Amino acid sequence: MTPVELSRTVRRAVRRAVDSGELSVAVPERVVVTPPRPGGCGDYASNVALQLARPAGQPALRVAHVLRGHLLRAEGIDDVSVTGPGFLNISLRGGDTHAAVLVERILRSGAAYGCVDHGGAEVGGSASTSHVVHLHSACEVRAVVAADVLARLLRAQGAAVSTSCAGEPSAAWGDVFGARLDSHGASTAPPGTDTVTVRPVPAPADPLPLGRDAGRWALLLPAGHDRPRISADPHLVQRESNPLFRVRYAHARTRALTRNAADLGFHAEPGAPSGAQAEALLGLLADHPRILTRAAELRAPDVLARHLVGVADAVTPFLAGVLPVGEEKPSAAHRARLALAEAAGTVLAGGLSLLGIDAPDHL
Repeated sequence: MTPVELSRTVRRAVRRAVDSGELSVAVPERVVVTPPRPGGCGDYASNVALQLARPAGQPALRVAHVLRGHLLRAEGIDDVSVTGPGFLNISLRGGDTHAAVLVERILRSGAAYGCVDHGGAEVGGSASTSHVVHLHSACEVRAVVAADVLARLLRAQGAAVSTSCAGEPSAAWGDVFGARLDSHGASTAPPGTDTVTVRPVPAPADPLPLGRDAGRWALLLPAGHDRPRISADPHLVQRESNPLFRVRYAHARTRALTRNAADLGFHAEPGAPSGAQAEALLGLLADHPRILTRAAELRAPDVLARHLVGVADAVTPFLAGVLPVGEEKPSAAHRARLALAEAAGTVLAGGLSLLGIDAPDHL
């Protein structure tokens, strides 16, 4: 059962409760389901009971228990627990494990996993509220690149964003790094706009010789209050000491595995791969939407960059066990591991795209 299907199942439970006279409310057009928050349990959670409590004229806990009874009779649901003030925590039945659902959600969402659609809902997950932000950058290359990425992150979270630079940026910053802001000069944000000044510690040297990808990475990986290191080593070397190389190499490996699996006659199918490596990787992938939100809220692209390094370092050792060895035939376990590898590659590609960095399929 996918998140969309589960959302419809919860909505049908509301309709059954209304039809039976247990609740007197308008059935919502859409019900949001998300991974459980700390203190929750199961595969998914919904706060629909809290939303319906006031119009129903009943306590949220009462509404939650009414809906629980209808959900327990729905196909594909194993158990429903009520926690806190009235959250529904839903466990899926049989093979519909949290791991399989998470991987399927990532593969369905693609590079948009963890971002927000135009209706204000996370693609494959939770909801967000749109707001207006104006980013005013210092006229310095690191600040301009950071403002460009922050605009991407905030838009990915559903915000409307405008940008400006305190002076006229160098044309090379746009030509080489692809960092272009809307205007330059004094900040002219309209009234009521959340204005943010982007002024990280300046780059100690010209990053243009590093090129677009390595240059952006060198400027974005350190926290804004830290001085970036602008040099060919480690940013241009193709070895493990270079974090950007590790991220892009891990992504390229996942794409190579997909090609190799096709040559062997099998493809990915979300499942529940076992082992400590798989569990660690699943935890990082499940945390990706929160990381995007945190990077946007803290105005900190480095939060996303470090997360991608963590995903790359977790997936690389896992990849060795994805394909069959020797005369071994492809099994459901191989297909599930391949799906998890592809999901990790999807997260790496989407994250690099938000940083304005290319994710090549071949490296």
